[in-house]
Amino acid sequence: MRRILLRPGTLLQTRRDIRRLQQEVTAGRPLRIVVGSAGITPEGWIQTDIEFLDLLKPSDWERFFRPNSIDAILAEHVWEHLTPDNGARAAAVCFTYLKPGGYLRLAVPDGFNPDPAYLNWVRPGGNGPGADDHKVLYDHESLVALLTAAGFAVELLEHFDRTGKFHHRDWAPADGMIHRSRRFDERNQGGRLAYTSLMVDARKPAARTA
Repeated sequence: MRRILLRPGTLLQTRRDIRRLQQEVTAGRPLRIVVGSAGITPEGWIQTDIEFLDLLKPSDWERFFRPNSIDAILAEHVWEHLTPDNGARAAAVCFTYLKPGGYLRLAVPDGFNPDPAYLNWVRPGGNGPGADDHKVLYDHESLVALLTAAGFAVELLEHFDRTGKFHHRDWAPADGMIHRSRRFDERNQGGRLAYTSLMVDARKPAARTA
């Protein structure tokens, strides 16, 4: 995710967003945050962006949250902008700040999608919007391995397997809306899957009771 030089108006908005986040954290409601939201925030979720909550800066997280305090984190098409090493670091940060039993709902382009046009669209350096900044193209095997190494228990929601077969299970948009998905992407018409994502829920194991 590339950094930008903030214009005065953008800086003012960032300050407002910081105050809003601080208010939400102290309000006593469930903490469900969107990372890399780009201004798109589902109802009941808290918008954040890299200007004040960088996945790779633990100090940003320490500023707002306590470890084991966040109920859910939503990240739609963020991890592909991180190198594999940075993706592992970001997963570790999310694991630290999620409550036991909390989850990270994560969606990225799917490297096992059998459509060559799709792969050319989303691969690092591909011809799709933003692909010039993509660092990695995950498949479900590599993404699950990364998240499992961070301590998560991973549930696959939507993915292609190695044979090009698509798998999906029911998931609730209220638990984290992913627009680039089988059900909600407007490009999927007439039963044709023109655009889907590799989607997972990565859950922090619940604390064991004595």
